[in-house]
Amino acid sequence: MKVLNNNFILRIAVAIIFLSHSLHGIFTGNDVNDFGRLFLDEIGFSPFGVAIAWTIIISQIITSILLLTNKYTRISCIINILILIAGIVTIHFQEGWFVVGAGRNGMEFSFILIAVLLTIIFQNEKTMSI
Repeated sequence: MKVLNNNFILRIAVAIIFLSHSLHGIFTGNDVNDFGRLFLDEIGFSPFGVAIAWTIIISQIITSILLLTNKYTRISCIINILILIAGIVTIHFQEGWFVVGAGRNGMEFSFILIAVLLTIIFQNEKTMSI
């Protein structure tokens, strides 16, 4: 009987989180364009805010599929870590630690996602080609 790789559950879970977040942004109104126009442009990325927002969303969809299929896992994790760090720097850090409860929109969720992605990278390090 074949035993599942320890990071199988982590890969699937984090892929579902990124994929659902990205697809929600696409299919629930104008979320991606609004994020680009109303947030990224306002903090200094104008006139590229919408393009950056779509680049983030599309890269998260692609990397989610790669994580689900266990292809290019390391690079997929690194891309998402960079996106999460950028989110912490531009949005979440100024809001504090807590996402809900003792605060709002903080960085705790991004922090744990980064830890999960690093775990996936280090658990697969010996078996991965990229």
